[in-house]
Amino acid sequence: MRHGGGYGSALLLILAAVVLLRPWESEPFSGDDAPRATEAEVVRVVDGDTFEARIGDEVEDVRLIGVDTPETVKPGEPVQCYGPQASHFAHREFEGRRLRLVFGAERRDVYDRLLAYAYIGHRFLNAELVRRGLARTLAIPPNTRYSARFEQLQLQAARAGRGLWGACPP
Repeated sequence: MRHGGGYGSALLLILAAVVLLRPWESEPFSGDDAPRATEAEVVRVVDGDTFEARIGDEVEDVRLIGVDTPETVKPGEPVQCYGPQASHFAHREFEGRRLRLVFGAERRDVYDRLLAYAYIGHRFLNAELVRRGLARTLAIPPNTRYSARFEQLQLQAARAGRGLWGACPP
């Protein structure tokens, strides 16, 4: 009688290797050997979708992929409707916290900021900003992995009048 232990044992070994090696906890980023994900500590929130994070011994500017919160600190631009609320959420939820950054196909933008999806535990922060009506979607190829999900969350937030969808003129 066969118990199927071969597949279960292999899966258990792979899971153990991932947990023990923690591929998301890596050194700062350089070239093609950059990790797909890493742990970081948010040292300063700039606005709702941008922050500074300590990764190893380096502090990096990080921009969340797929979302765009209303501006609060852009030079020469007025504070946009619902920008302070999005920024307040980021300060409250991100600042001083450890989070996991997962990188898209393109790792840096034209301003040399790391581009990432951010998680605190199982909370997907990019998606949460859209779901709460604190951000609009912003799909910039090649980093479009969750674009459809973000569009769906934006539609739900707009229909419910959540956040900027209920407070700001179109």
